[in-house]
Amino acid sequence: MSTSITQASNRRLWAAPSSALIAAGITVVLWASAFVGIRAVGADFSPGALTLGRLLIGSLVLGVVVLVRGLVLPRGRELLYVLMYGLLWFAGYNIALNAAEQSLDAGTAAMLVQIAPVIVAILAGVFLKEGFPPRLLAGSLVALLGAVIIAAGGGAERRIELTGVLVCLLAGVLYAAGMVAQKPVLRTTSALQATWLGCTVGMVACLPFTPTLVTEVGEASTGSILGLIYLGVFPTAVAFTTWAYALSRTPAGQLGATTYLVPVVAAGMSWVLLDEVPPALSFVGGALCLVGVALTRIRPRRSP
Repeated sequence: MSTSITQASNRRLWAAPSSALIAAGITVVLWASAFVGIRAVGADFSPGALTLGRLLIGSLVLGVVVLVRGLVLPRGRELLYVLMYGLLWFAGYNIALNAAEQSLDAGTAAMLVQIAPVIVAILAGVFLKEGFPPRLLAGSLVALLGAVIIAAGGGAERRIELTGVLVCLLAGVLYAAGMVAQKPVLRTTSALQATWLGCTVGMVACLPFTPTLVTEVGEASTGSILGLIYLGVFPTAVAFTTWAYALSRTPAGQLGATTYLVPVVAAGMSWVLLDEVPPALSFVGGALCLVGVALTRIRPRRSP
């Protein structure tokens, strides 16, 4: 009986509504562009101010739509989950990622963050009762090896690169924890409202960066200000909403597989738009990260 239930669950996942698959695809492209955008405006905006700017714009854009449609607030324990993913994912993850990209190119940062699906799989198995694939441990070790190789790719600037790598790994942990915390909220709250609530919580947490943001906006170039607006509207307001929509219809651990494409897209965009080519070892390490995370999602064949 349990085998047939598991097989049915897998069929439902991979036969997910086309709208959920399209939503996940939109998220992948926009999140990949965010790595490039962060790198492009990083010279004019510090990590905290950039995060506040993104979340402020995202909260305003989503807030208008929420007010038109009507707001229904979650209750009880779900409010705690909203606070958790708002602080961990929207605020903490973005600050850490912005800081990491001060010393890491967009492609390498995108590769490192892909340890998050491993952590998501573990947390989802424990807290969301999604179970554990048999190759989870092996995949985690392979991904960890990839992260170590990326850290070693800094050459003469290894000390600087290592700092960026560690902060980027922290970003991946915060992202994973926030994603798992959001899943229970989506059972009773729409993707739009869940995203707006998290974005607003993160924005409020970043308000201490307001003076810095005001100063940096006054000194930033027009291109950087437009880049900040882009990051707030598309990779934040739109992409987090489409991701929440897909997450509400897909197991958290397995939806993480779609983000395997993010570093590939981000590296390509970075190469074309910023003329940044990650070191050769970063490609090797990034490939191992992706292979390791992919291994965590492989399920052994089951007899009928």
